[in-house]
Amino acid sequence: MKLLLLIGDAAVGKMTVGQELAKITKLKLFHNHMTIEPVIELFGGFRAKTTVRLRDVIFDDFAADGSQYGMIHTFMWAFDEESDWNYAAGIANTFAERGAEVYYAELDAPLGVRLARNVTENRLLHKLSKRDLAASNARVVRDSEAHRLVSLDGELQSRLGAINFLRIENSDVPPDAAARLIKDRFGFE
Repeated sequence: MKLLLLIGDAAVGKMTVGQELAKITKLKLFHNHMTIEPVIELFGGFRAKTTVRLRDVIFDDFAADGSQYGMIHTFMWAFDEESDWNYAAGIANTFAERGAEVYYAELDAPLGVRLARNVTENRLLHKLSKRDLAASNARVVRDSEAHRLVSLDGELQSRLGAINFLRIENSDVPPDAAARLIKDRFGFE
């Protein structure tokens, strides 16, 4: 089994690249808003603990299911927050303890590119909470100012040991091409 943690700053294209990668591999996409949106709808706002508990159930059951090829999970990793390191390690351990190989692909693009992507039709279709464009754009800017959402060169490798890692500066790389880079680099079926 394979686990790909597809990470990057807000609106960098994680879900869209994940969608393209799922089309050309046997990997299943589990993007972060698949749990965020139902929680917001039910409770009227974001609840981190509830969202994480839902994800944990899915991770546990998926990793235990020997018939699956693998999963793509997307999320925004604040590298300056130890809790995010622990979150990522917990997901990776859930899969690795069952013999899965863990991969990391990071997408990176400047703020202007991400703000343009923040209003795309595909994003708004799958992420209802982003439809208040003024609030969503403000959140993209605020998150980028409040946290370090791009890894430092060699940081993941040094903190996590020898890992399968790829960074793509995807400002001018279409989602299908980024997906192909990931597939080819890691040899995904």
